[in-house]
Amino acid sequence: MSDNPDLPVVESAGRSWRLILVFVLLLLVAGGIVTKLVSLYTLDQDFLQRQGDARSLRTMLVPSHRGIITDRNGEPLAVSAPVATIWADPSKADTHHQGLKRLAYLLDVKRSDLVAKLEKNSKRQFIYLKRQVAPELAEQIDTLKVPGIHVDVDYKRYYPAGEVSTHLVGFTGIEGNGQEGMELAYDEWLSGEPGRKLVMQDRLGRTIKHIKSIEQAKPGQDIQLSIDLRLQYMAYRELKAVVQAHKADSASAVVLDAKTGEVLAMVNQPSYNPNDRSSIDVKGLRNRAVTDLFEPGSTMKPLTIAAALMSGKYTTKSIIDTTPGYIKIRSSTIRDHRNYGKLNLTSIITKSSNVGATKLALSLHEDAIRNLFHNVGLGQSSGTGFPGERNGSLPYYPAKRVVERATMSYGYGLSVTPLQLAQAYLPLANDGVALPASLIKLDEAAKGSRVMPATIANSVLRMMETVTQSGGTGRRAAVHGYRVAGKTGTVHKTSQGGYADDKYIAVFSGVVPVSAPRIVVVVMVNNPKGQEYYGGEVAAPVFSRVSSNALRLLNVAPDQWPDEPVQTMVMK
Repeated sequence: MSDNPDLPVVESAGRSWRLILVFVLLLLVAGGIVTKLVSLYTLDQDFLQRQGDARSLRTMLVPSHRGIITDRNGEPLAVSAPVATIWADPSKADTHHQGLKRLAYLLDVKRSDLVAKLEKNSKRQFIYLKRQVAPELAEQIDTLKVPGIHVDVDYKRYYPAGEVSTHLVGFTGIEGNGQEGMELAYDEWLSGEPGRKLVMQDRLGRTIKHIKSIEQAKPGQDIQLSIDLRLQYMAYRELKAVVQAHKADSASAVVLDAKTGEVLAMVNQPSYNPNDRSSIDVKGLRNRAVTDLFEPGSTMKPLTIAAALMSGKYTTKSIIDTTPGYIKIRSSTIRDHRNYGKLNLTSIITKSSNVGATKLALSLHEDAIRNLFHNVGLGQSSGTGFPGERNGSLPYYPAKRVVERATMSYGYGLSVTPLQLAQAYLPLANDGVALPASLIKLDEAAKGSRVMPATIANSVLRMMETVTQSGGTGRRAAVHGYRVAGKTGTVHKTSQGGYADDKYIAVFSGVVPVSAPRIVVVVMVNNPKGQEYYGGEVAAPVFSRVSSNALRLLNVAPDQWPDEPVQTMVMK
């Protein structure tokens, strides 16, 4: 029997205190929760909002389209078409997603290869899967909602004229930056500035809502080139035909506006399609009209005649004795095709006499011919700013270098591009005023510089007209209904140790119409093979067809219709 009668009372009091303690603890917990809730909805609201936004809101770039390149009439030569870029965040990609098989099919890859690529880059947050995808295909990919796979809007450059204008226009790389031609020369002008927008993304990085535009994208500025696409097509067709017919290595043709210096057409062979560069031959990338150098040969003789007239020692009626058809200068012999005997200055151009040009050159001051060559633009930039343009060479020869001075008078010992040669003929077509060449359409002609008196320029132009007439070396350059002035050139190509006996460059340079010059045309065909290789046989016919088409398109009135017999009607 117990001797502690108060024990039940003590046990009851202990239980009461435990209940009170639990109740107090519950009150404290509830109070803490209420306090935290009040804090969350009041004091920490801004902080939590910022943290939430940082995990779900993203600033995305909005691509801008590149400026358009057009011809002088507004015809598009380079435009930006909308495409899409497919990229992945491998760290969030689900390689077991059911849509992955369809995604691989749309990307034209094996599912196993796609999975391997994602797993290999699992620690990265950005990799390209495919770029410049058609919008229709991108929309199908977007609807799959594969975690970690994203679709962004982009632009792809497209060239409507293809290979016809590609050497001049150039092309852009996959990043949209200019790589060649005018795309490269005016890259900063053509490039736009991307915009920015705020979007909301889910935990897998997918954009689920566009919040607002932060900055509008600024498109690139347009450029209007000087070329006429209609003329470009025709010149390209004729040049391609002559290369195929004569199995030539390459060729170039340039058409200039005689009054402004604008390039109305510039074509080359071989060429390439800028819209499909999967099988480009690097030999076809160059714009040969501004990058390839050659010795101009007899096309320099009109300028040599002009220098002789400017010296005051000669007139248009001066006679040069070329007998016996060759001339020995030290250890070198300069020859004509045959003995032309006594020639006036016009006949030196008509017959293309090397001996006549040599005698004129050696009778002048040592700087006379070189200075005129330099003043018309040889040995220096044409001023177009085209990437990779070459200046050519125009060496200075002192008085004692008589052989070099002689050969320069008929186009050897210096080098030019087809564009430089065309530019050098501008003063002959423009009353003695030289003009810078332009690849951009001009609102008004640039101010030229006088390099020879107008009377001398016009006299030489009339002399050159005999080249395309009976007895001249360029009769095939004649254009029906128009007076044509020009000069042929047939140049031996350089080879190891000297000049090749069986490789030539055929050239024709000319101005039409003579009465009111409108265009200057240069055709250069590199290494034609076969029986025909002279400039008058290979290049002159191309000049004729290109000029005929150009004059028709430019609506230039004929200045020489052939005489037609007058028919008399007899009334009965």
